[in-house]
Amino acid sequence: MTIQIASVPNGTVTSAKGFSAGAVFAGIKTPGADKRDIGLLVSEQLCTVAGTFTQNSIISPSASLTRDRIGINKKVKAIVANSGCANCAVGAQGLVDAKETTDIAASHLSTTSEETLVASTGVIGVELPMALIREYIPKINVTENGGSEFAKAILTTDKRSKEIAVSFDADGIIHTVGGVSKGSGMIHPNMATMLAFTTTDANVDPVFLQETLSNAVKLSFNQIDVDGDQSTNDTVILMANGAANGALLKGDNDASDAFAAAVLKVCKHLAIEIARDGEGATKLIEVTVEGAYSNDDALKASRACAASLLVKTAVYGRDPNWGRIFMAVGKSGIKLDESLINCYVNDIQIVADGKGISYNVQSVVSALGDDEVRLRVNLNVGSGSGQAWGCDLTEEYVVFNSAYTT
Repeated sequence: MTIQIASVPNGTVTSAKGFSAGAVFAGIKTPGADKRDIGLLVSEQLCTVAGTFTQNSIISPSASLTRDRIGINKKVKAIVANSGCANCAVGAQGLVDAKETTDIAASHLSTTSEETLVASTGVIGVELPMALIREYIPKINVTENGGSEFAKAILTTDKRSKEIAVSFDADGIIHTVGGVSKGSGMIHPNMATMLAFTTTDANVDPVFLQETLSNAVKLSFNQIDVDGDQSTNDTVILMANGAANGALLKGDNDASDAFAAAVLKVCKHLAIEIARDGEGATKLIEVTVEGAYSNDDALKASRACAASLLVKTAVYGRDPNWGRIFMAVGKSGIKLDESLINCYVNDIQIVADGKGISYNVQSVVSALGDDEVRLRVNLNVGSGSGQAWGCDLTEEYVVFNSAYTT
């Protein structure tokens, strides 16, 4: 039996039972209306925890410390996150500061440093301003309604917060999964500058928890692209505190399937919102590849297309240059037969059997002007399918990133 997943109105990372959050503006970021730059997320009880992290060879000590503190046999209770400073490429001081930050947060939240995770995002090559962190973390008030405050605290160049919560009923018990993310630039999939924190009040076996998160990341955060650059700080965390008092989910029943579907829905929503909010972007690009030899081939090809700078600029300029879609799919390295490929823009077919066909050019140009542009490629060689998401590349992105620190 398939269990339905429902959206939680105004859902946040604290929608799941037993989670609280709060934030403060300490001055790590430049001042602005309603800004926050340090946030705390805490569970009333210890959580099993799963995570995925950047695969960049240069990694922030904040991310590496958190990576070391999660695992099958480990429990955590809290996360402290800052924006405005990545705490990366600062030598040995980075790890010292990351540890002290968790010490301060743990003391404020009455837990231990080992049960506290840390995440940072912002400018690389700048040390954490520890004087501000020491002063302002103790001023943070955490509440059950503080999820949106926490969401503000992790934003950098984002234009808006990214939050969601969903729920499902298993054996008469409502289970909730909530999430929050940030990301707008330096975004290219391979989780393993993005952060995502997800929470649940479900009681979940730690092995199944990690499997669930890893699969969800593969189909969501690993399938987005803004600018082809992979951050040094990418972190996705899933905390499960069991506060719903449901049965243990181990991956062997309908409730486990519902939980996995809920986590995927949360991660996919957050990932798409990151792509939509790309620096300088004016539209979301969704790429669907179907008829591939395998799902993995379809994921690889759709990601190559979403990440192509030439596809991005064509969409921005409303140029129906389908040759760029062909190029991107071909460079992905998957097996295909060029003579079988069909292509569509917002369901308008522009290629059949590997060749351009007659179509209403103005209709396609108009479709490329929509806020959401859907590119669909049918390879017609198998049953594999996959999706990826990106955004257009504009002059604003170039101007913004040409003077990021000045």
